[in-house]
Amino acid sequence: MANEHIEYRDPKSIVQTDWLQAHLGDPNLRIFDCTTHLKPAEQGSDLPYLIVSGKADYDAGHIPGAGFLDIQGELSDNSTRLRFMMPSADHFAAAMSRHGVGETSRVVLYSAGSIMWATRVWWMLRAFGFDDAAVLDGGWDKWKAEGRPVATEPCKYPPAKFISRARPGMVVAKDQVLAELKNPATVIVNALPPDLHSGKTPSRYGRPGRVPGNVNVPAGTLLDPKTKAFVPPTQARARFDAAGIEKSKAVICYCGGGISATIDLFLLYQLGHDRLTLYDGSMGEWAKDESLPIEKD
Repeated sequence: MANEHIEYRDPKSIVQTDWLQAHLGDPNLRIFDCTTHLKPAEQGSDLPYLIVSGKADYDAGHIPGAGFLDIQGELSDNSTRLRFMMPSADHFAAAMSRHGVGETSRVVLYSAGSIMWATRVWWMLRAFGFDDAAVLDGGWDKWKAEGRPVATEPCKYPPAKFISRARPGMVVAKDQVLAELKNPATVIVNALPPDLHSGKTPSRYGRPGRVPGNVNVPAGTLLDPKTKAFVPPTQARARFDAAGIEKSKAVICYCGGGISATIDLFLLYQLGHDRLTLYDGSMGEWAKDESLPIEKD
């Protein structure tokens, strides 16, 4: 494994900072800052965290020509108290159309702090049938560290027509997860850190612990802590192999709110896994539902 060379299955869905800088003027390019912040919830709140849009960060400085996507405000179902839930196909299509994403668009997504906000939108775009989207490796942190150009003026692309072609099975609900718990052909992957996976520390999501029988591949272990970029494919492959995640199995990934799990999903997709699913409610739903089983060390 150490000497094995692994290529991404879809190299166009990950772009480097030098490529993006060279293509900033492309007329069909649509660049979006997806930054979101999670702050501690107010005392007594039943919410796991407060969501703060990254719009203020965007206003202070962003990649030239980039627009801003408010994941919770624009791209989530706000009729539920669960955070970051997938919106309807019509809602998503309307939002993307407003932001100028159409049939001929090439989308590049980035975020600050963690790449997970960009991979979440990438997964959503795929779930609604749009494949010409890429994640900026290392995101805003790497772009800024390299001293690349920064803009402060807002950018809004002209409206376009986004056509939703929803792909079934890319997002599942708790009942489907529950039904797969004892299926040997399915592996459930927890992307949360080891302390939350073990259940040894209190959880902001509710009951401490995890979905029973799952394996743990923390999203943070799939990123370089210095550059915020993805680890090399060989390292990612080794992490998933060590957890027993075989290509022959169906995979359901979850985390706290369906965000960091998309880092695992992005890399599993790149490494050739085909049956990939996100449990959208994740522990934000599972931990609070006393009817659902939970496991801890």
